Amino acid sequence: MNKSNHKVKSRRNFFNNLLGVSVATLVPVTAMATTKNTSTNNPIIKPKRLKKGATVGLIAPGYAVKNEVLEHAKATLKKMGFVPFHTDRIKWNHGYFSNTDQERADDLNEMFANPNIDAILCARGGYGCTRIMQLIDYDSIKNNPKILIGFSDITALLNGIYQETGLVTFHGPVGSTLDDEYSIQQLKNILVNPKNKTLIQNVVLKADRKELSNPEFERYTITPGTATGKIVGGSLTLINALIGTAHEIDFTNKIVCIEDVEEPPYRIDRMLTQLIEGKTFKNASAIVIGVCSGCDKKPKPGSFTLKEVILNRIQHLNLPSAYGMSFGHVTNNFTFPIGIEATFNADTMTIELLENAVS
Repeated sequence: MNKSNHKVKSRRNFFNNLLGVSVATLVPVTAMATTKNTSTNNPIIKPKRLKKGATVGLIAPGYAVKNEVLEHAKATLKKMGFVPFHTDRIKWNHGYFSNTDQERADDLNEMFANPNIDAILCARGGYGCTRIMQLIDYDSIKNNPKILIGFSDITALLNGIYQETGLVTFHGPVGSTLDDEYSIQQLKNILVNPKNKTLIQNVVLKADRKELSNPEFERYTITPGTATGKIVGGSLTLINALIGTAHEIDFTNKIVCIEDVEEPPYRIDRMLTQLIEGKTFKNASAIVIGVCSGCDKKPKPGSFTLKEVILNRIQHLNLPSAYGMSFGHVTNNFTFPIGIEATFNADTMTIELLENAVS
């Protein structure tokens, strides 16, 4: 081999080795995909309902979780009659994540594959779930269906897993927020004691509740009417983050649930506008907006309030819609299933599930 060819080969080997190191440390999601099935036409799979004594696996697929938060979540699950379980992965730190992308994905995959785990509860949200979407073993999840609960950044997992597998997932409290009577009872209504038709209603705000004077908690119908469709959605930020990816949500004939936290009105405006300019959002059946906590920043002169933005962006779609439902980054957070047929009444601000979400 002449010197020129030897140099070319050496350079090629160097970059191949460097790429191998990059895969091991950065874990590019495209390189580790277990499946590329993004069909939303999968037959619906309903996980088994939760029974007393069930083992609930705790994971942190995004941000790191503090030990006191983890212990509080375990104590709450015990009070509810469940047995909490977690691996050591949840206690680690990798920058602002609870662990590396691969380890966080492995924790999720192993919880689904473990026959001793009956349900999976995300201990907290926080950025990171979109980084592991292509590291998830969707075939294993399809073959080992079980309850997955969470909200905020978990929105990506809930909708992505539903799309890939047909498994009904659950937008509801995470371990760090599952500690009030309303949220616990609402979760039980869906997962423990399901009925053929379950009515989801807002929490009753008592006269002494400080939320009554907060415009972010105002409840109002945007466009009256009723509509039926399968439920999708969650965090507005994460819904938008999925646009252009393999897990972009198809909103056609869907009841779209939306909430967000600490986003000023102009950002809510921008994200809603992006959805409206997309292909399918305008073809939704209904728009259900939760409490956008911390989003009604005091407007500067010439600005808009959160309510003005929402009315301007949603009203012209002429879809049954309302703001102020009891879900999101708030104390009282009801659980709703992704992928289950329901009817939304914008006048009474209720969601009626037309079938059980668990088997």
